[in-house]
Amino acid sequence: MKDWWIYQGPGDCDGRLARLAAQEPPWRTFHGVLDEDYTLPGEQSAAWKDTLRRGAGYVPDQAEKEAVNTALYLRRPLLITGKPGVGKSTLAHSIAADLDLGPVLHWPVTSRTTLRDGLYHYDALGRLHDANLSSLSTRSAASAREDFPLGGTLAAGTSDIAPYLRLGPLGTALLPSSKPRVLLVDEIDKSDIDLPGDLLTVFEEGSFEIPELARIAQQHPSVRIGTADYAKAGALVEDGRVQCRSFPVVLLTSNGERDFPAPFLRRCIRLHLEPPSQDKLVRIVRQRLGLTEADDSTYADLVADFLARRQNGDLATDQLLNAVQLRLSGTWNDPEDRSRFLATVLQQLNGPTAP
Repeated sequence: MKDWWIYQGPGDCDGRLARLAAQEPPWRTFHGVLDEDYTLPGEQSAAWKDTLRRGAGYVPDQAEKEAVNTALYLRRPLLITGKPGVGKSTLAHSIAADLDLGPVLHWPVTSRTTLRDGLYHYDALGRLHDANLSSLSTRSAASAREDFPLGGTLAAGTSDIAPYLRLGPLGTALLPSSKPRVLLVDEIDKSDIDLPGDLLTVFEEGSFEIPELARIAQQHPSVRIGTADYAKAGALVEDGRVQCRSFPVVLLTSNGERDFPAPFLRRCIRLHLEPPSQDKLVRIVRQRLGLTEADDSTYADLVADFLARRQNGDLATDQLLNAVQLRLSGTWNDPEDRSRFLATVLQQLNGPTAP
């Protein structure tokens, strides 16, 4: 542990975050107005419990801690490369849990993903459908008044745009909160060629506009809409623009399926995760399964089998955890079944023996 570290550093969460806030680079200053009425999903929420569970089992190396802290100080995204299963995504949960930053905002990327998918979603069809129903209701009420002039009237529905807008993971991460949120942009190498470039402006400015709200800003300057992790959160959007106050902790993962343009790379801190060594595998098993050094002999042969089979094709660390868990559960305990057990649980993800 080094005294300048924020992630995995000395002191409590609030103290470390205060140190981070005091070291804001002058070219990465953001001025979003804090929304006192917006709250994150609580400690009892399923999302926060999942973040704590996944984060508690992560075992970072010194190089990972240094890269994360460098990205934190510079308010820059962390681009993490490595083979599938080495823990790229879990690092995001570890950061959120270690610094008490709330549930991780997860944005899985595919070849069809666009920037707007991450920023916000507008249900135009749903709004049109409800407007049509409201119109029918109004006409029915008018007809009823003509047929039954002494009867009551039906209230016409409203067409407020707020219920049809919801911030995406990136949009939620950019809300002006007192603490930075953790955003996981998963498998960005699968994206359309334009997405990394499209992200640059948002990452540089820490803000974006919602045109549907900007158009009505004169009549409705303040609108509350749902967020990616809580549809009823009611996050405040002023004048159609979201502006961050604390730049989010952004982690972008890549399996190395494509190269990225130089302007994108120079704005990221890069970290490559190698497959864990034997020593790290043992530490991960202890941490994730709540074991001690005295239990090492129980699964030492499985670690050796994992490393041997990994030489012929990629394996994910959670496959080893599955094997150890089965061992602890007393399953597959017949020595004659050992080869089938290994073939079932430690099946290579690629290579000559992969499916």
